[in-house]
Amino acid sequence: MQSLLALAAAHPTLSLAAGRTLLIQGLAGGDLYVLESGELAVERDGVKIATISTPGSPVGEMSVILGTPASATVRAERPSTVRVVHDAASAIRQDPELSFRIAWLMANRLDSTSAYLVKLTHQHEGKAERGLIGAILAALHKPNGYEEVSRGDMFGSPPPPPL
Repeated sequence: MQSLLALAAAHPTLSLAAGRTLLIQGLAGGDLYVLESGELAVERDGVKIATISTPGSPVGEMSVILGTPASATVRAERPSTVRVVHDAASAIRQDPELSFRIAWLMANRLDSTSAYLVKLTHQHEGKAERGLIGAILAALHKPNGYEEVSRGDMFGSPPPPPL
């Protein structure tokens, strides 16, 4: 399986000076960015939620897949270079390897987040925080627009919206 950076190698590059904004939360997107070098800060509702510095990391993939505006603002923390996959929804539909790689990365993030929240649940056994952590876990596995999603009914759930 090729890396996302290898899959994006034929796409144009965009250089970002430190402080330059790549995505603005709430604005329509459509492009997928793949970090080639540098460091990007991800901020949602004014809260910094991540720093992206691993080459090959995708940016903007959630809004492309969900067909929604950007869920976060992304800025260059230091000079950075990204590959730009324009009209990413079409590119993902046409390239099975690209779509599988994006799906793999998103599933990996969900799995890591779920495992971390389960660990926190065990650490807070019997404490008030446990209810909050449980609510977060439930929200992670209940996408917007779906009544209920569980491992038992994944294949009986309505299909996802088209890209």
